Amino acid sequence: MKIRTIIGVMAVMMTSGTVLAAGNRVDGLRPDAPELAAPGEYAIGVRTLDLVNKGQIDILKVKNAANLPSYDRPLTVEIWYPSDGAKRGGQYDGVYLRDGKTQVTLYGQAVRDAAPAKPSAAFPLVIISHGYPGNRFLLSHLGENLASKGYVVASIDHTDSTYRDKAAFGSTLVNRALDQKFVLDEMARLSADKSSFLNGLVDASTTGLVGYSMGAYGSVITAGGGVTKASTEYPWAAPAGTLKRMMAGSKEHEALMDDRFKAFVSIAPWGMNTGFWDAKGLAGIRKPIFFMAGSVDDVAGYEKGTRAIFKGAVNTDRYLLTFINANHNAAAPIPAPEESWKPVDNLPFTPFAHYADPVWDTLRMNNITQHFVTAYFGKYLKGKTEMGAYLDLVENSNDGVFATEKDGSLKPEHTYWKGFGKRTAKGLRLEYLTGK
Repeated sequence: MKIRTIIGVMAVMMTSGTVLAAGNRVDGLRPDAPELAAPGEYAIGVRTLDLVNKGQIDILKVKNAANLPSYDRPLTVEIWYPSDGAKRGGQYDGVYLRDGKTQVTLYGQAVRDAAPAKPSAAFPLVIISHGYPGNRFLLSHLGENLASKGYVVASIDHTDSTYRDKAAFGSTLVNRALDQKFVLDEMARLSADKSSFLNGLVDASTTGLVGYSMGAYGSVITAGGGVTKASTEYPWAAPAGTLKRMMAGSKEHEALMDDRFKAFVSIAPWGMNTGFWDAKGLAGIRKPIFFMAGSVDDVAGYEKGTRAIFKGAVNTDRYLLTFINANHNAAAPIPAPEESWKPVDNLPFTPFAHYADPVWDTLRMNNITQHFVTAYFGKYLKGKTEMGAYLDLVENSNDGVFATEKDGSLKPEHTYWKGFGKRTAKGLRLEYLTGK
């Protein structure tokens, strides 16, 4: 990152009242953050929407295939959006920690109910889908960052899968991709509603999806990766064949595909390690997809998990960013809130472990994620071809050569990762494969 960029970012953060690293902030930026991690030009607004997906199968009450009770499925969604306001800085009150009991306050750049920007053209949409369990604030650092760069971001609280209402795993398996598609439909509806603040603000026809863990499982299905027949019959999974609608080659799964989804970010997708996909299913992925993972992920797996999905998605262009020696918490969660450092009586571990990695600094990973997601969505959602230079890199970051002239210009032998300062591109690998 150039010196003037660092100074500019620090000036923005100081004038907004943001500190570089303090309790429960989601907007931190390390001095060694890569270039595109910095916030964008827009102030940020935030609002909460309560949506209802009517007539859904109530997985928690299913007893057999002949009895599929339905209900109106509630979904709470946090919306970050570019704002015309001059103010920067706000807070999120009453956010629950992993124990489902402790409430904390998070601090960031977004201003509650701020007036939305009035763009000449609507902004692309990004949907965020958390893990199991999780909540809509787990990737709030990324939500804010993208909104500051001209995206409207919708982060879902997945019913039966949050810290407060964690329930049978089958509900998560069946509902993830359905929730993602429903929120896209609702954002499109609201964009056309003249009484909604989203009218004229969001372009749902150009949508990206970011999923983490079970959210990433859903993203693989939404991108075209139909599941195996065997996975629809696991006795511990979705009951009474309710996952069959996601099966590779089925008319129901094909009907779920939506061309408004243009690009995907899939962080540590769970499922390959337990047989939810095979070669046929992964060949169905038809949209560009950027995978991220830790090389020692012991939840979703790495070689037999995320990397196997990356290799098997043969019909699309895809990337895989690997954090060497990171585990399942690589790239996605916010820095562990201060209150999570204390043991609790209803978990066999300290909540801190849900957010943190024993090797990598979480803020460092957040900044790297912001950098690459900015480049990737910039290229695939906004058509900024210049962003490709941040993705066309020597595969292993440790192999990059930093070589500049005295005036700062690059020497021919310079192969260092674009956007990373000297000595900062370490412990990472970025692979790229083209589709057939």
